[in-house]
Amino acid sequence: MFDPTAFDNMKVVVEGALYDLDLSGEIVIKDRNDSINLAKMSRRFDISFHLSEKKQVSAKVELKSSLANLAAELLPAVQSEQKTGCELSLQYLIDSQELDPDYTAINTMLMDIWGPNRKITQSVLYDPLKVDPTHTLTIRVEFDRLIREDQMDDLVEMIEFIITTLQKLTKTFSK
Repeated sequence: MFDPTAFDNMKVVVEGALYDLDLSGEIVIKDRNDSINLAKMSRRFDISFHLSEKKQVSAKVELKSSLANLAAELLPAVQSEQKTGCELSLQYLIDSQELDPDYTAINTMLMDIWGPNRKITQSVLYDPLKVDPTHTLTIRVEFDRLIREDQMDDLVEMIEFIITTLQKLTKTFSK
């Protein structure tokens, strides 16, 4: 038996909370990936979902842990304790035919939900050779710090913010 790492524990908590919402019918989980990069000795977990019956906007929660994070946890005498934990990022994907949504209003809405200390970026992807005007807006919310195991309760509370963001983005793009 092995002692699970902070990454393993945080992954299980996030995954469990989201699957509970899936079982209750509030969200639908559409994809899940759990990867180990043996060349870099890093781990990555992501899980994607959307609100029930609302497929236009989806969210992805991603946790990453590098070799430095793992070494800091397993060999505290060698590494700085400041490196223990995981990187957390969120991604929202919106399929839309609206050619020019109010990106500033979207950014303001996200800052109201997530606070000014988050790095929020928006990018648009479309095929210029297609007649179909559908494009994908990708919004990333990044936390410029490591998430530690002692913040486990915050991870569960964060899911409410993710759902609120999904609801507001769905409302914005379903007009």
